[in-house]
Amino acid sequence: MRICVLDNDVLDPAVAATYTSYAEMFVRLLRDAGADWSVDIFNTTQGQYPASFDEYGAVLLTGSRADAFSQEAWVLELRQHVEQLLQAKKKLVGVCFGHQLIALCLGAKVGRAPQGWGTGRMRYQWHAPHLAQAQGRSEIALLASHQDQVFELPPGATLLASSEFCPVAAFAVGEHVFCVQPHPEFVEDYSAYLLNKRREQLGEEHYTASRNSLAFGHDGLQMARMMVAFVEGA
Repeated sequence: MRICVLDNDVLDPAVAATYTSYAEMFVRLLRDAGADWSVDIFNTTQGQYPASFDEYGAVLLTGSRADAFSQEAWVLELRQHVEQLLQAKKKLVGVCFGHQLIALCLGAKVGRAPQGWGTGRMRYQWHAPHLAQAQGRSEIALLASHQDQVFELPPGATLLASSEFCPVAAFAVGEHVFCVQPHPEFVEDYSAYLLNKRREQLGEEHYTASRNSLAFGHDGLQMARMMVAFVEGA
C-alpha cells in the first residue's frame, strides 16, 4: 500500500536533528506497528501536495502549532484539499491539528479550549473495545499537547475516546475517517521538550504535573496498530 502524509509543521531546529519531522515520527511509529507501506511526505506549510491523491490508499494529517481554524493561506488551502478528500471518501487519518481540521471540514465547531492546555500523559475512556486491534480496552493513555479542541462530535461520526478534559478525543466516520486529538507518535523526550518550551506559559504546577506524568508510559504503539488496521480495512 502507498500512503500520503501531509506534514503540517516544521520542527524547531533544536529537535529537528533528532526527530526530523512529525511525518518521520509517524513513519517510524507505523512501521513499528506493522505497517509495510510506501510513504510519500508533503509539507503543506511550504505548499507541497501530490499531483493527485488517487494513487494513495490513505492520507494522514499530522499535528501543527497552527490553529485548524486559522485564516493563514496555507491552512485554507489545506482545508480545500481535505474537503475534496472527504467528498471522495478517501481514507483519512488525522492527529491533533489534523483531527481538528477534519472535524472542522465535517461541520463541527473547533476552537481554543477554555480549560487551557492539555499536556503530558493524559488518560481517556475508550468507547470502541471491539475495534480492530483495540483488544477489548476501555481506557487509553496518550501524550498530548494542544490548546484547541473539537467542541462537538461531527455529524455522522462515532465517538471513540473522551475524557472530562477533552470530550471529543477521538472519532471515526464510517470506514474512511479516523481522528485522534493526542499524539501517538510522540515519545517522552519530545513531550518533555515541548513542556520545557512552554513552562512559563503553563505555570509551574501544570508544568510539574505534566512532566511527572511522562514517567508512566503511554499507548502510542497500540493506537498506531488501530490506525494501521483502519487503513488496511481490518
